[in-house]
Amino acid sequence: MTTSSFPIDLSAYKLLTLDPTQSTLTAEQREALKANIQLCRDAIVFFTATGAARGVGGHTGGPYDTVPEVMILDAFFRGAADQFVPIFFDEAGHRVGTQYLMATLHGELPAENLLRYREAHAHLPGHPELGLTPGVKFSSGRLGHMWPYVNGVALANPGKVVFCLGSDGSQQEGNDAEAARLAVAQHINVKLIIDDNDVTIAGHPSKYLGGYTVAKTLAGHGLKVLEGDGEDLDSLYRNLCEAVMTPGPIAVINKRPMCVGIDGLEGSTHGHDVISVEKAIAYLEKRGHGAAVEFLKGIQKPKNTYTFIGSSDKWDSNRNVFGDAVVGILGKMSEADRKAKVLVVDSDLEGSCGLKKIHDAHPEVFIPAGIMERGNISAAAGFGMEKGKQGIFATFAAFLEMCISEITMARLNYSNLLCHFSHSGIDDMADNTCHFGLNNFFADNGLDDGYETRLYFPADAGQMKAVVEAVFFDPGLRFIFSTRSKTPYVLDASGNNLYGESYQFVPGKDEVVREGTAGYIVSFGDALYRSLDAAERLKQEGIDVGVINKPTLNVVDEDMLQKVGSSPFVLVVEAFNRRTGLGSRFGSWLLERGLTPKFAHLGTHKEGCGGLWEQFPHQGIDPVGIISKVKELVV
Repeated sequence: MTTSSFPIDLSAYKLLTLDPTQSTLTAEQREALKANIQLCRDAIVFFTATGAARGVGGHTGGPYDTVPEVMILDAFFRGAADQFVPIFFDEAGHRVGTQYLMATLHGELPAENLLRYREAHAHLPGHPELGLTPGVKFSSGRLGHMWPYVNGVALANPGKVVFCLGSDGSQQEGNDAEAARLAVAQHINVKLIIDDNDVTIAGHPSKYLGGYTVAKTLAGHGLKVLEGDGEDLDSLYRNLCEAVMTPGPIAVINKRPMCVGIDGLEGSTHGHDVISVEKAIAYLEKRGHGAAVEFLKGIQKPKNTYTFIGSSDKWDSNRNVFGDAVVGILGKMSEADRKAKVLVVDSDLEGSCGLKKIHDAHPEVFIPAGIMERGNISAAAGFGMEKGKQGIFATFAAFLEMCISEITMARLNYSNLLCHFSHSGIDDMADNTCHFGLNNFFADNGLDDGYETRLYFPADAGQMKAVVEAVFFDPGLRFIFSTRSKTPYVLDASGNNLYGESYQFVPGKDEVVREGTAGYIVSFGDALYRSLDAAERLKQEGIDVGVINKPTLNVVDEDMLQKVGSSPFVLVVEAFNRRTGLGSRFGSWLLERGLTPKFAHLGTHKEGCGGLWEQFPHQGIDPVGIISKVKELVV
């Protein structure tokens, strides 16, 4: 293991061996464990803080908190290898720092690689991906998806113990209830090790989800439950030994405050995400890691220096503007009307989806409902079943795939449901592939004569506001998409805001952003300003390319289709999945009407590269990639 450029000496890690048949630690073993725990916690604070310094985020609290149990498991794997499947399966994938650190300690990942945590092209994304990172032995996917999978791993390895690290947040997902029932019924030898710190992104489960406890829930499913203080090494070790030596499914629940021992973060929801550079430096200075401190101070945040033509230098967050727009509408209603007609259901992401603005302004219509996307979207849809009532739901676009059956039920019951799926596409997504919002068209899964479903993806903050105001009171299912990243305001050919105060959004209508005689680029969302930049640069080269914005994704605008279909070429540019996005159907729409321009479509088509803005050029859907494809079409 090479540690020369990593400023904390990981060679100090003690290769401890523990026998689970011996449930009492010796003084020597206890001291070795304590030393390993402190070393690994220091390393996690440091290398996750490099993500903060580079602006790519990174989640410090989860991997930091669970170090004690991971150190014991590592010693078990070394001491009784034949008894275990030696993988630190974790259903809270954002705790990826654990996987990277253990891969390094096992000599599979060079320590200096940790210095590029979540950086673009470093192969260290925000969730573990099997086959991408050396030493990583599983892909976690999204929160709460691993336990059912681990049940299968255990069934494939009879006679061996399989561990699954969990959390009080991941245990809120419905997947885990199903996994618990199967584990109990089939007496699967899986051991849940759950970090119960009463913290999720938006708050404390004990406050927003009254009545829910991990221990009672799992006991109710029939699991044996062992509770203890996760920071009490002797208690933790005894519980883990008992779990290993007792056949069948067992949950070891470890109580501890989040980020225990980190000044300014302990017990705080802020510990869920990456530690700030300021707090990391204070922590590392206190621990005597001067070289690590100097390294953090020397990191320069990478910037995208590209200047986009056709857009303003003012950028705004569409996902937050969604909340502002809804607040504006609700403010025009009486409190009695709001309470009677509107229900907003959050899934622990209110700060990420713009719902916090609604929560703060109108708490009487807001429910903080925990990490339960399927149940929450159905609750919002059920509220909107009656004419004149409106259910509102929001989460990340990656989780839309989890809600397809519930969307179908909402449609069959003629619900009035307004959904905001933020983090659509790939921009600014250091969490990488499992958190890409690529398959948003899956929401439009009804029949031609079914209850109306509309998909909207505004291009900038001005259009977002106009879209929300135009469709808020419409009946049916409406899905509004936004990105994690900020987007610039789109300008017209005269340099004015295209979607300024006088703009009115018309559902179902495509919009000409630039005219062109050589052909048209059809785009939407955050791909539009990049397409516009490409078109403007092509015009400077004498290739007169037009740009069409298609903010209503799943409705054919017959007039606009005739217009672009009669031009020499059509190029669809999007951040969605090439297999399921707009481009996968736009060509068929043209052919069905006897329109035969040259046709191509660009979209997300390969695994992500980490980082933030780097995701677009990685997929070839940045202006450079768009220009190249247009030049192929005009030859």
